[in-house]
Amino acid sequence: MDFVGAFSLNNLRFLLDGLQVTVSVSAISIVLSFLIGALAGTLRFSNIPVFSKVLGLIIDIIRNLPLLLIIFFTYFALPQIGIRFDIFWSAVVALTIFESAMLSEIFRAGLNAVPKGQAEAGLSTGLSYVQTMVIIIIPQAFRSMIPAIISQLISLVKDSSLAIIISLPELTHHARIIYGQNTNYVLPMFVAMTASYFVICYLLSLLSRYLENKRYKY
Repeated sequence: MDFVGAFSLNNLRFLLDGLQVTVSVSAISIVLSFLIGALAGTLRFSNIPVFSKVLGLIIDIIRNLPLLLIIFFTYFALPQIGIRFDIFWSAVVALTIFESAMLSEIFRAGLNAVPKGQAEAGLSTGLSYVQTMVIIIIPQAFRSMIPAIISQLISLVKDSSLAIIISLPELTHHARIIYGQNTNYVLPMFVAMTASYFVICYLLSLLSRYLENKRYKY
């Protein structure tokens, strides 16, 4: 083990470059998957004839596929039909597709948990269906969904390391290059990766606790 050599200035800079890519991929994927998942979950909850069933089938298929397969598909298969992404955006698209499907089920379950009487009360006051959803149903459902959503987003951050399979220059990829040059750097690099992922995921878990405590205040 050589912690001093492993954490030389050049190696630290290289690791930070990889961490920056990890954070960037994760942040973009979190925003996109949250928006798409919320929309998909709401559309499934609305039970639109035919459309909701087709959407549900697509979501179920995606949820039951390995994320690695989706990453391979976006990077290797889509170019065969003329859709090309570079490595960075292939990872973002794959993570967004997979996590959107997961989040959509969380949103749908949260919306189903709201008593039906709430929607009936909103409609009886003259609100439209959309107004009832936006003003009454979604705010109530979202409060109960916070822990599950944050937990899924934490999984997204950890899953970003799977993009190493297409050589995305993220944290795991850069750490592997460093310890590939010297086997004495293996343990230090794993310590660095562990600490980095822990900090990111722990910050998200703190956000979950904060939002949950705030929920109980109201």
